[in-house]
Amino acid sequence: MEWLTEHKLPIGPLARDGVDWLTANASGFFDAISFALSHMIEAILFVLQAPHPLIVVALTTAFAFALSRKIGFSIFVAAGLTLIINQGYWEETTETLALVLSSAIICMTIGVPIGIAAARRPWLMQALRPVLDLMQTIPTFVYLIPALILFGLGMVPGLIATVVFAIPAPIRLTQLGIASTPRPLIEAAEAFGATSWQRLWKVELPYALPQIMAGLTQTIMLSLSMVVIAALVGADGLGVPTLRALNQVNIARGFEVGVAIVLVAIILDRLCRGGTGRRT
Repeated sequence: MEWLTEHKLPIGPLARDGVDWLTANASGFFDAISFALSHMIEAILFVLQAPHPLIVVALTTAFAFALSRKIGFSIFVAAGLTLIINQGYWEETTETLALVLSSAIICMTIGVPIGIAAARRPWLMQALRPVLDLMQTIPTFVYLIPALILFGLGMVPGLIATVVFAIPAPIRLTQLGIASTPRPLIEAAEAFGATSWQRLWKVELPYALPQIMAGLTQTIMLSLSMVVIAALVGADGLGVPTLRALNQVNIARGFEVGVAIVLVAIILDRLCRGGTGRRT
């Protein structure tokens, strides 16, 4: 087998040279992206951290009731967020929410149009499928390295890594929703003289909305699963105390942070499901 490994294909060196070239020739472009993303995160953090935590809890509870119309869920939201405050993880929770919400905004803004285009053009989906598989299966630490080199330490490389990991979900589910629109509905729209854009806005998108909202839910859950990994490149949030608990073998702190992450995940998931239920 030695003869097979003597002349390796230069996959690693090519990737290294590509990152080196980007660092040398496109640093201004990546600085601009970092500037925009950091300000978006800071804006979300300001909204979450400027008011008193109990005001944010009250507003979130009212929003949960407006979406779901369920008293039980609203009480759960209020109790869960109050427990997070009680445990002393409110600031870290808001930082995690800023990362997750930023990731969801970027993923949906990019993923939904790509999914629509892929549904309209099957050849595009065929070309995208191996790329999406690669983005979700390649170990996260692999693309954390170039993200760290190109964007430096902080929330931005964590956000970039999170987006890369989560964006296949809205692309796939949007494509599935649009492509599964019943043919009779499309033919009826065309029979009434609907243009391609009218057919998209009046028929395909309303039919695909549950799938698109499922893509949003998946994006949020996948983003939450990245909070610990994002902490490795300097991203603030609940991942930081998780890593500290791991390094110190601190069972108490690890359980506290785990409960906070689970509560955030359940609340965000139910909020998205509540919004889907109201729309459908």
